[in-house]
Amino acid sequence: MPQTPRVRPRPPHRGQRRDRLPMSEERESLAEGTLISHLLELRDRVLRAFLAVVIIFLPIAFYANEIFTLVAQPLIAQLPAGSSLIATSVISPFMTPFKLAFFVALFIAMPYVLYQVWAFVAPGLYRREKRFALPLLASSIILFYCGVIFAYFVVFPVMFEFFANTTPAGVRMMTDITSYMDFVLTMFLCFGLAFEVPVVVVLLVLTGLVKVEKLAEARGYVLIGIFVLAAFVTPPDAISQTIMAVPMYLLYEGGIIFARLMNRWRRLDGETGAAA
Repeated sequence: MPQTPRVRPRPPHRGQRRDRLPMSEERESLAEGTLISHLLELRDRVLRAFLAVVIIFLPIAFYANEIFTLVAQPLIAQLPAGSSLIATSVISPFMTPFKLAFFVALFIAMPYVLYQVWAFVAPGLYRREKRFALPLLASSIILFYCGVIFAYFVVFPVMFEFFANTTPAGVRMMTDITSYMDFVLTMFLCFGLAFEVPVVVVLLVLTGLVKVEKLAEARGYVLIGIFVLAAFVTPPDAISQTIMAVPMYLLYEGGIIFARLMNRWRRLDGETGAAA
């Protein structure tokens, strides 16, 4: 019997798709691919930030004891004769300086870590937003460092001198090194965040959540709130509370001034763009 010839399917033309997905499926696949690319980029940014901290930590770990002695110097200088820091745990003489070295490495690598955050977020910002966001990011880093330095050189000597002079008779002041490290890191974080007040004020104004005039009118309430916050954050003494509250309020006033300047610059940019 004669065999019927098989009909071979014609190949699609060059550039022609074999099957065309519906529009909804195309959008879903595109969104899924975009999400995966963002997640991969986020993973790379996190790994780079982590490696930067590790690279800085490795040499610092060899000088962990010296770094702890330097950080503990404000308290050691105020201790009475015959007193010293103590270790109440077997592993605390090793683990406490080791943990402190890690936080110091994170503190040093913070600009690079924040740069990775900025590099991940920046592509989604407009050009005008980038112009304001980058100075605010740099200012937040500098202000945080200023807060830590202020706490170490100004707050700690006054605070520890007050504590040493108010020690009851018959009580020898001998602080555990782990407790001291936790207290110091908490104070560093609190004063570093407290110095971010101008950045917060400028962001509130730039995003349109609050107007500069409202912030200026609420000075009295803000001053009371700052003192209440300082009372919760600092140790229960008026000196520490005042030392933290006064710079915060001055920075609040500075934030209002910068917010007004930023509004003026935005207005000038808008007029320049309209004229062009």
